[in-house]
Amino acid sequence: MDNFKVMLSSIDEVKEFVRIANLFEQDIDLVSGRYVVDAKSIMGIFSLDLSKPILVEVHSDHSDALREKMDSFILKPPTDD
Repeated sequence: MDNFKVMLSSIDEVKEFVRIANLFEQDIDLVSGRYVVDAKSIMGIFSLDLSKPILVEVHSDHSDALREKMDSFILKPPTDD
């Protein structure tokens, strides 16, 4: 399993995130607090608190292509410049 955090701040971002998630066969969950929803469900995503980062859990060890497509949503750790 692979996981990473994302931020979805607009309706258009949620729609694009769901579109990308549906390109992949593996199960993808979003975890926010004690709630877990299917990342391929737009209704499920809108039931979450989108003002906070959301954990993405990919039920596969081969998620490089998914990470690449979702790169614009993934929260990056701060860099020490």
